[in-house]
Amino acid sequence: MSSTKNFLTKPSVEQTDPPRPPKETLPTMYDLPDEDLEEPGLPDEFHYLQPNLLSVTFRLTDYVADRIFTSGDLNVYYDVQHPLWHKRPDWFAVIGVSRLYENQDLRRSYVLWQEGVSPAIVVELLSPGTEDEDLGRTERDEDSPPTKWQVYEQILRVPYYVVYDRFSNQLRAFHLVGGQYQELNLPELRVWMPTLNIGLGVWQGTYQGIERGWLRWFDELNNWLPTDAEIAEQAQQQAEQERQRTEQAQQQAEQAQQQAEQERQRAERLAERLRSLGIDPDE
Repeated sequence: MSSTKNFLTKPSVEQTDPPRPPKETLPTMYDLPDEDLEEPGLPDEFHYLQPNLLSVTFRLTDYVADRIFTSGDLNVYYDVQHPLWHKRPDWFAVIGVSRLYENQDLRRSYVLWQEGVSPAIVVELLSPGTEDEDLGRTERDEDSPPTKWQVYEQILRVPYYVVYDRFSNQLRAFHLVGGQYQELNLPELRVWMPTLNIGLGVWQGTYQGIERGWLRWFDELNNWLPTDAEIAEQAQQQAEQERQRTEQAQQQAEQAQQQAEQERQRAERLAERLRSLGIDPDE
């Protein structure tokens, strides 16, 4: 695990939304396209299921839930001078902004000059043909937008950048140090993020009926964080165990009552026999 602990400034739980520029001069979420018409779309079902699992298990102990925004496959607009320039991370999380756009609407995109806060972590899921771009091996062409790596590292300055290849089950993580990404050593396919007090690793298990390796969050005790469905299932199991314990206690009480009644009846029969012999049982 990385020992770098002081490179990020933890936002306050009570942090309010940063002031935004006047809307009449800058485009907002409603003004910008929420899709890139030139993109062919998601490459496979994994790119839908995996981001969802990341969101439902992303539970931070130091932040309230309505000040955390997570999403996958959502346009992130980052340059007010070029308002149509954007990147579309497979998954990202922002700490210290409202869960809803202006506290009232679901987001169609994430507009940095309106939100004022960059993502705290970005996760990219490798697909055939995207490896060079995701790992910063592509060069920026003249008069073209910056590369994905440049945007995450130099513009958004995302503290943690994670890349996962589901075909080779390889996990790579980069930490922003001094304005540049440094790759972390991950001998156990896990990375701990001390500033968020949470870790990310490869979990072998079944999600949505599919058993394979999945990216999943874990706590400081190395316990995988549960989904809402798992929490509900655990609660149901505990309720069933409690019901069974209650039934067992009732059965034991009934058995004890039956034994007491049998003892009383035996005592009465013995007393009756003693009386028939002229012996007072009370003496």
